[in-house]
Amino acid sequence: MSPVWYAAVVGVRRGWTELRQTFTTGQDVVGYALWTVLLVVPLLLVGDDPLKGAGISAGAFMLPSVLGMTLAFTGTMTTAQLLAAEREDGTLLRAKAVPHGMVGHLVGKIVMVSGTALVSMALPFAVGVFLVDGVARQGGGALPTLVWVVPLGLLATLPVGAVIGSLVDSPRTVGLLMLPVMGLVVVSGIYFPLSKLPEWLQIVGQVFPVYWLGLGLRSALLPADAVAAEIGASWRHLETAGVLGAWAVAGLLLAPPVLRRMARRESGAAMAERHRKAMQRVG
Repeated sequence: MSPVWYAAVVGVRRGWTELRQTFTTGQDVVGYALWTVLLVVPLLLVGDDPLKGAGISAGAFMLPSVLGMTLAFTGTMTTAQLLAAEREDGTLLRAKAVPHGMVGHLVGKIVMVSGTALVSMALPFAVGVFLVDGVARQGGGALPTLVWVVPLGLLATLPVGAVIGSLVDSPRTVGLLMLPVMGLVVVSGIYFPLSKLPEWLQIVGQVFPVYWLGLGLRSALLPADAVAAEIGASWRHLETAGVLGAWAVAGLLLAPPVLRRMARRESGAAMAERHRKAMQRVG
């Protein structure tokens, strides 16, 4: 086995270990529970209110939509937050000092964040499916769609998160990005059909992967009649694959050089300077 492949295998093991640790760490467990509550509360508020012209309730529309939002949010913002934090505390500098350490470290983060995304989706789904009717009633028919939408969604969002985490100065900067991200959620058809928004906002929403992940999961988990609420009354599987695939290709092309540039710039002096600025902010 080549050194690079060995580092990747070590990274997979490390990522799996870190994922398992999230289930035994109080802060992480609270985070899973809090996220589940934040997603389930809107379902309780809308209840079984019918979604006009779709033959389903508003809650049924929202459940797969927020699962898609969770996948996009975790893939981008969690990855960015972790990389930014590990640049600041010196974790990446230590990984750089080990032969092929950056490869193993990044592979581990991909495994951990992917697992976190899946768990963060599974928990609210397990609760929400008992709160709203009309979701996941297709039996095994949803599986083929989920098999390609979820992995493609991860490919479309993880590299973007890596790029953001490589470019920002600190985890606090990533936190500031939450404001535009929340605005993007509003125009991505998560809490109500995108078809109800003005046409120019529909165009904006369809540029980003959040909308397409929600659409893909709705196509898998909702009855066929629910398509009436979508743009053009179509699930648009080809367009979903095309847009998510385009984001995945763009991210995979852009992330490696950005990550290499970040790794080259990492040094003890750079970390000390970030620590000095952080202490000044605290003081």
